[in-house]
Amino acid sequence: MKKTILGAVLGATAMLSGTTAMADGHGEITVAYFLEWPMPFQYAKEMGTYEEALGKKINWVSFDSGVAMSAAMASGDVQISVSQGVPPFVVATSGGQDLQIVDVAVSYSDNDNCVVASGLEIDKTSAGELAGKKVAVPLGTAAHYGFLKQMSHFGVDVAGMSVVDMAPAEGAAALSQGAVDMSCGWGGALRRMKESGNILLTGAEKEELGILVFDVTSASASYVSENGDELAKFLKVTADANAMWNGGGEMAAKMLPVIAKDAGMDEEATAETLAGFVFPSVDEQLSEKWLGGGSQTFMGGVAQVFLDSGSIDSALDSYEGTVNTGPLMAAKGM
Repeated sequence: MKKTILGAVLGATAMLSGTTAMADGHGEITVAYFLEWPMPFQYAKEMGTYEEALGKKINWVSFDSGVAMSAAMASGDVQISVSQGVPPFVVATSGGQDLQIVDVAVSYSDNDNCVVASGLEIDKTSAGELAGKKVAVPLGTAAHYGFLKQMSHFGVDVAGMSVVDMAPAEGAAALSQGAVDMSCGWGGALRRMKESGNILLTGAEKEELGILVFDVTSASASYVSENGDELAKFLKVTADANAMWNGGGEMAAKMLPVIAKDAGMDEEATAETLAGFVFPSVDEQLSEKWLGGGSQTFMGGVAQVFLDSGSIDSALDSYEGTVNTGPLMAAKGM
C-alpha cells in the first residue's frame, strides 16, 4: 500500500509534466480544484472575481484526488490547491514535501464514505463479513483514512483484504459492475456508489469515532512566503463567496446554477451535495477548533493511522509548522 501511494504521486507528476506547465511569477498562476465537488468559490471563479482581485490570469485545473494535487504542487505546475483533503496533505508533508495549509475549505462528514455492494447484504451489524473482500480506495486520501478507521472499528483486518487504488469515479463504476465488493469516495462519485449499495456508518456516527472529514486550501511554502499578499487576496475572495452562500436567500439562489455548471452537475444534485457541506467563517477557521490547534492535532492522529497501516514510512514530530494563518489573518483585515 505504501508503494502504491508513492507510485500514485510519481505517476501524477509525470502526467502533469509537459501538459500543464504553468508557472507563477509570469502574470498568471495555476489553481487546482475538483469537479463534481460544488463550492461557493466556483461562483467567484466564474464571475472572474479572483482574477480581478489578483490582477492576473488564473489557470483552473481539475483533479480527481488530493494526492494528485500534492504531486502537481511538488512539480511546480500548481501554486494553490482548493479543497485538498487533510489525509493527502499529511501524506505529502510526512514525506518531506514543503506544503502549508492556509484555510479550512469545507467540512463534510456525510460527503465522504465507503459503500458496500447491495448484493452482499452487509451493514454495520455484520461488517465483519467484509474480511477478505475486494475494495476500491483512492489511497492517501480522506476516503482512505475513513476506510482504515471504519475497518479498525469493525475489527476487520485490512491486510487480509484486496485493496485496489482507484479514483472515486473509477471506484463507482467498478462497484456498479460488480468488480469490487466495496468502494470509497466522495461527491458525485459517492452518490453513484450509493445507487449500487449501502454505507456502513452515517456522518454523525463517523464523527463519534473521531473520523473528521474536512478539506483545506493548501500551497507550497515557497509560494506562500513569496506571494503572501496575493494569497491573502485569493483567500478574501473565497471567504466572501462563502459568506454569500451561507447567507442563503436570493444570493444563494443566484449562485446555485453557476456553481452547478462549473462543477459539471445538475442543480438538484448540486443543492443536495451543498446541503451536506459546512463552510466555516474566517473567525471560525482561526479558532482553536480549526487552525488554532485542532487541525494540527488531528493531522498527528491521521499520520499515526497511516503509520500503523504501513501506508507511510514516517511522520513529522509535530504538524504545527504545516499551518500558516498569516495570509488568512491578512484577508480578514481586507
